[in-house]
Amino acid sequence: MVNQDFVPKQKAQEIENGEVSWQAPSNIALVKYWGKKENQIPANPSISFTLNDCRTTTRLSYSKKESPSDSGNFDFSFYFEGKPKEDFKPKIQSFFERIQQYCPYLKDFSFEIHSENSFPHSSGIASSASGMSALALCVMEIEKKMYPDMNPDFFNQKASFLARLGSGSACRSIDGGLVVWGEHEKIENSSDLFGVSYPYEVHDIFKTYRDTILLVDKGEKQVSSSVGHGLMHGHPFAESRFEQAHKNLQRLIPVLKNGNLEEFIKIVESEALSLHAMMMSSEPYFILMKPNTLEIINKIWSFREEMKVPVCFTLDAGANVHVLYPQDYESKVLEFINNELVAYCQNEQYICDRVGKGARQLTIKN
Repeated sequence: MVNQDFVPKQKAQEIENGEVSWQAPSNIALVKYWGKKENQIPANPSISFTLNDCRTTTRLSYSKKESPSDSGNFDFSFYFEGKPKEDFKPKIQSFFERIQQYCPYLKDFSFEIHSENSFPHSSGIASSASGMSALALCVMEIEKKMYPDMNPDFFNQKASFLARLGSGSACRSIDGGLVVWGEHEKIENSSDLFGVSYPYEVHDIFKTYRDTILLVDKGEKQVSSSVGHGLMHGHPFAESRFEQAHKNLQRLIPVLKNGNLEEFIKIVESEALSLHAMMMSSEPYFILMKPNTLEIINKIWSFREEMKVPVCFTLDAGANVHVLYPQDYESKVLEFINNELVAYCQNEQYICDRVGKGARQLTIKN
């Protein structure tokens, strides 16, 4: 598929007003995406677990205007957890600008957007993936009313395509389980334009994997992810990093099939540390990990060695630690977290999550 495949080519059915709602989860990358080209194209492929409980619910009301907007601004209001959220509007304005050529009907409507997260605001969990994918799905639900014969696979593909233009990792939050984003020669139908469900055999152990997110630091990051991605341009180790990501994704293919947890742990932890190594060696350099992040990592390594429990960590672009482990070890790992790791969490907070089934449409109750 190419960009132009997502531009509507048929005459749309007339719609006047209504309301749609979608719920979309966050995701956690196993092979990390860091660095991007123009139009949110990834510099390397990535693969993620779609989460289940960390999710955004978005409700979008729309009403047809008498005449389309002539200005560059779109007609919308935005509410977060029931309250107006003006500081988020520029991001939505930018998102609408990016997707307008693929959704030319946007200026024909006035929108009212209501959004809320299942996880605490400012909890340190990135909400851009769940938030932008939920909004993209709502936009696609409106488009589906204009084109009722739309193929369900195309609906998901275009939703992922649009979500990517809002936040790169959001394109991995449409489908459930394992999702790949970025072209890779060994992954069938992989694309830079949208996420695809991992197409090969997956061992049962990975279908119920757990992710407990330790909230080390809930403050605003000193360097945003978008700035961090930009610092990969001209980075002395960029090409080696992109090659590493390709190789690690290829290494994961047999691991995901045979359930080799020892190899899975090596790849996932290496990817997490490589991501932060890129930050520490960029120009300017920066560190998003905190002292407690390192304390937790060392505790996990000691616990895994002593107790022979296949638990590992991964990191996003921040200080929080995602503790990954099979469902069968849940009680042991949670006991370990409560006994030894919560002391390193801000206010002793953590969030328990697991691999989920992807986004879902919600019924509007009148």
